[in-house]
Amino acid sequence: MNKGYKLAFCKKEWYNKGMKVFAIGDLHLSFSADKPMDIFGGNWEGHFEKIKTDWLQKVAPEDVVLIPGDISWAMKLSCAEKDLTQIATLPGQKVFIRGNHDYWWNGIGKLRAVAPDSTFHFLQTDGVKIGNFVFVGSRGWTCPGSPDFTEQDQKLYLREAERFRLAFTEAKKLMEEGDTLVALIHYPPFTLKNEETLFTEIFEKEGVDTAVFGHLHGPTYFPLKTQKRGVNYVLSSCDKVGFSLVRVY
Repeated sequence: MNKGYKLAFCKKEWYNKGMKVFAIGDLHLSFSADKPMDIFGGNWEGHFEKIKTDWLQKVAPEDVVLIPGDISWAMKLSCAEKDLTQIATLPGQKVFIRGNHDYWWNGIGKLRAVAPDSTFHFLQTDGVKIGNFVFVGSRGWTCPGSPDFTEQDQKLYLREAERFRLAFTEAKKLMEEGDTLVALIHYPPFTLKNEETLFTEIFEKEGVDTAVFGHLHGPTYFPLKTQKRGVNYVLSSCDKVGFSLVRVY
C-alpha cells in the first residue's frame, strides 16, 4: 500500500444540528421486473428488506443518505419509478448519482420532474447544499491501470474527469465558510494498486473532505475506509458493507 494511504479513517469535526450523513450504494432494485438478486449469492436474498430495516433504525428525517449509483435494474424511467417509490418510503434526504447499470437515467430534467418528493436530489455535473454540506457527484469510470483498460475506456475516463470539473465549478457557487465538501462517484476513484488518478487529483485540488463510491462486489479486496492526501474514501456497495448504511458523518 502506498505511503499516502492509511487504513485509519479520520473524520472532520463538525456540528450541524444533529444531522447525520450515511451512504449505501448499488441497491440494484427491480420492483418493476422479476430479477432476483440471490443469483449473485445467498447473501443477496431479501437484500432490500435488510437495507430497509437498517435504514429505519438509523436515519431520522433531518439526516442525509448518499446513494452512489446502480440504483435500479430498470431500462426505462417509467419502470424505475417503482424502485424510486420504494426509496421514497424511507426517511431522510437522498442524494443520487448515476451508476453504470442505471440505463433508465436519461435526461436529468425528466428525472428531476418525476422525483417522488423534495427529499430526492439527483446530481449530474452539479451539486446540492444540505445544511453545512455540499454534495457533488458524477459516475466516474474505470481508471488507467485497471485490468483490460482500453482506448475507449480512456476516452470515457477523460470525459468523466471533465464532468467532475464542471460539477465542482457549480459546487463552488454553493459553498460557504465552514461547509464540508463531499464527492459521490460510482466507480472506485483509484485502482487496487492505490495509484493516483485524475479523480483523486481533482478531489485533492478542490478540497474534498470525503469521497463515497461503490461499484465493487464479491470477494475482491478493497479497503472500506481509507485516506489519501487528506481525502477520506468510503466504499459503500451494499453487499460489501453487509447491507447496512455506512455512517460518513
